[in-house]
Amino acid sequence: MDFELLHKDRASHARAGVIRTDHSEIQTPVFMPVGTAGSVKGVHQRELVNDIDAPVILGNTYHLYLRPGLEIIRGAGGLHRFMNWDRSILTDSGGYQVFSLAANRKLTPEGAWFSSHIDGSKHLFTPESVVDIQRIIGADIVMAFDECTPWPCDLKYAKESLDLTHQWLDKGLSQFAATESLYGHSQAFFPIVQGSVYSELRRESAEYVANVGAAGNAIGGLSVGEPAGEMYAMLEVVNNILPEDRPRYLMGVGTPVNILEAIALGVDMFDCVMPTRNGRNGMLFTEEGIINIRNRKWMDDFSPIDAKGYNYVDTQYSKAYLRHLIISGEMLGAQIASLHNLAFYLWLVRKAFEEIRSGTFSTWKEKVIPALSTRL
Repeated sequence: MDFELLHKDRASHARAGVIRTDHSEIQTPVFMPVGTAGSVKGVHQRELVNDIDAPVILGNTYHLYLRPGLEIIRGAGGLHRFMNWDRSILTDSGGYQVFSLAANRKLTPEGAWFSSHIDGSKHLFTPESVVDIQRIIGADIVMAFDECTPWPCDLKYAKESLDLTHQWLDKGLSQFAATESLYGHSQAFFPIVQGSVYSELRRESAEYVANVGAAGNAIGGLSVGEPAGEMYAMLEVVNNILPEDRPRYLMGVGTPVNILEAIALGVDMFDCVMPTRNGRNGMLFTEEGIINIRNRKWMDDFSPIDAKGYNYVDTQYSKAYLRHLIISGEMLGAQIASLHNLAFYLWLVRKAFEEIRSGTFSTWKEKVIPALSTRL
């Protein structure tokens, strides 16, 4: 994997660049649609390419390990071939999923024992096995195994969790160095900065991660319930330490406003289930603001879903028709809303790239943010 920094905004820490993997060229800032189990819910791979033009999507180690399982994925020749996707894939290591199973897990220096949400069976993820699993999945970018701390948590817990994450990182790095890609393309390994909302821990973790010299670095454990201001404060601390010549990936974030604010703080990569999950529930993101299509006000609104036309569905269907589909529980409604939201998110980061390149990012950001958070 290669990263080239192309432009820097003079009035903020925003950056425009390009990541090159063996599968695709990824313009940054970038938003990665979430394809947890080898599928972006309700969206065909053909639509991801032709209509949304996503250069990279995200898969999840925990879910793919449990179903369909490693034997099937390896037999298919890796996830790219299994799902017929010839662009880049990033896999989350499963740390967040294990975090979400707090009642059914046990953490040790060895790794994390957990119970499957599917059948209750017991499994152990170690930092080494998580690398091996991601080798079998075959993602272009693979993540270190970490513990995502809950919010709120006290300083003692956050410190112990961070120490465990760093121990796991060392083991994961060794395993990654001792193994090779199985399918003929290169893979890059990203460590993850943790530390909850404690600036001293975030600083310690960022320094630890920066010294690893990895191809890129991730920032985890944010957008888990803390106020947005605390998230931005932690990003400022971390990005002042992480190397400038490597991409920075903020995991699991967020709203359009979150993304623009994080870009201004020096973040390059994002993923979040919000465009698809919220879309399935009738929430649409637009330049003018947020639409809850379930509201009665849209019942007889026959105007296009979005006249800006980020995606063909925006002008092909009306708000009234989409509302009817969502209210009726029709699958097509969820698909249309997901396509619109993903196309909007990809437009937003591409627009940010252009504004950074033009030297107008900060002015543009301050102009558009008030509208993006308005409820229509």
